Amino acid sequence: MSNNGFQFTVRELTESDYEPIIAVLDEWWGGRHMADMLPRLFFTHFRNTSHAAIADDGTLAGFLVGFRSATLPHVAYIHFVGVPPNHRKMNIGAVLYRTFFDQMAALGCTEVHAVTSPVNSTSIKFHHSQGFESHGSAHNPDGVAYIPDYDGPGEDRVKFTRALP
Repeated sequence: MSNNGFQFTVRELTESDYEPIIAVLDEWWGGRHMADMLPRLFFTHFRNTSHAAIADDGTLAGFLVGFRSATLPHVAYIHFVGVPPNHRKMNIGAVLYRTFFDQMAALGCTEVHAVTSPVNSTSIKFHHSQGFESHGSAHNPDGVAYIPDYDGPGEDRVKFTRALP
């Protein structure tokens, strides 16, 4: 795939992707501690529904960790997505999402869910641009709905849903 001369390919995530991703994860999130949210088990048990974007020079250009719900088989869930700051706005995240959407639709899923922090305006805008709707009983200063204490006390989250064709 290409965007403004930047070439990359998308492939299945592998267990060997764990160390390089964890090494840059907190940096990609502006120093926020995020590595605990992405344990190795995702690279072992969900790699066939998770993807890496690899630049033509072999460097990591992004990743998506997602899976089909074992409890609700019509629902897919995107757990984590990352694109390095110097590669954002190059369509990499959108390509990773489309790849996941197509794969989940082929498996019979009819909707995709995701969550993010109500302070992560970049993530919120990106999800809305990908056709997600946000849900919740409270609203952040930008008017985006979120669910207070979704992941425990003080761990508010914007819950997203998107229908698949």
